[in-house]
Amino acid sequence: MKNNTLIGCVFAALAVVIGAFGAHALKDKLGPYELSVFSTASKYHFYHSFALILYGHRGSSGRAGLFFSLGIIIFSGSLYLLATLGLKKLGAITPIGGLFFIIGWVLYALEAYKENREKNSVTS
Repeated sequence: MKNNTLIGCVFAALAVVIGAFGAHALKDKLGPYELSVFSTASKYHFYHSFALILYGHRGSSGRAGLFFSLGIIIFSGSLYLLATLGLKKLGAITPIGGLFFIIGWVLYALEAYKENREKNSVTS
């Protein structure tokens, strides 16, 4: 099992735990805005956990996995803390996590493109 798959599985398990905590324990403690922020963090946490799992299953061990992981920690982590603890200053780093998600997807696409091009040149 590739490290990205393992890390993605751990992140996905954490997303389930954190999402359940938000849905059950926090629904009466947070306002609508905070619940919306928490929900956004949870969704992006899940999406990019699955991206890591897929990336690992491709046999990839490039930098896209690192950027997906950092994106989860910075983007989702800052939003979780913003929603639950009101740490509004962390909102300033949230876009950095979003940028890391974008970089991860671009690197993943470039890697897939390069791999496709190499396979096509071998079969031609």
